[in-house]
Amino acid sequence: MFRTLARFRTLFILLGLALSFSTSLHGVDMVGGLGMALIVAGLVLFFVPGGAPGRGPVVLRSPVEGRWVPVNSPADKVPSHGTHELGQSYAIDLVHVPEGEWRATRRWPLAARPDTFPSFGRDILAPADGVVVQASGWQRDHWSRNSLPGVAYLLVEGVVFRQLLSLLTLSAGRFIVGNSVVLDLGDGVYAVFAHLRRGSLRVSKGDRVRAGDVLGEVGNSGNSSEPHLHFHLMDRPRPLAAAGLPFALPYESGGEARTGVPGGLRPCTLAVPARAR
Repeated sequence: MFRTLARFRTLFILLGLALSFSTSLHGVDMVGGLGMALIVAGLVLFFVPGGAPGRGPVVLRSPVEGRWVPVNSPADKVPSHGTHELGQSYAIDLVHVPEGEWRATRRWPLAARPDTFPSFGRDILAPADGVVVQASGWQRDHWSRNSLPGVAYLLVEGVVFRQLLSLLTLSAGRFIVGNSVVLDLGDGVYAVFAHLRRGSLRVSKGDRVRAGDVLGEVGNSGNSSEPHLHFHLMDRPRPLAAAGLPFALPYESGGEARTGVPGGLRPCTLAVPARAR
């Protein structure tokens, strides 16, 4: 039951806000109290996974090529981003690092143009055959937020302003994920690609794509500290009531070829030639 209710966590919060703010109009304190209860319930349900448990990983081709560092990986913890919201229980962030190590924060500069990062402009590829069910590419690519002051600003901007704007516009996290593409891979599996570069989308809603087709480019739109690809699978086309699904990718780490999910902030090589699911 709790898993089913968890699908509607955001709706509980929206309804709760509506009831709470309407108290001044009708003067019924009980309605305001109900609204607060719904808000609390919605916040608690953010930490409850939705959907049916026990589904095995969906094996896909890689959505990027080259040397990448896995950040916020489901190989390290679930939910990987600290919440089950928007179907991102098993989401992964991939940062392109051609050589050397990657650092989450730096002292200087406080902010940098997105095109100064290796990830920016890298091709994003379809990990399997599918149909585009959503494509949006108008949001700007902002400067980085990976300095210590930038991270603090990112938390306020993302948790407060972008989240609130997404709720008020009933857009299911549009201003969090930024420019994005959602693919229907069949069998109740939908792939999400977030933070894409403005103007880079090669696909539109309704397009059929083949595994390996270019969907767009890595950008820095939405709630992003630096250019990277946010990728996850979910069981419904709309993230507002979706549950996350596990996945596995072919990759090479430490000279060993593997199929699974890279993690531990360890650089790995991702390649396209691998069997589709």
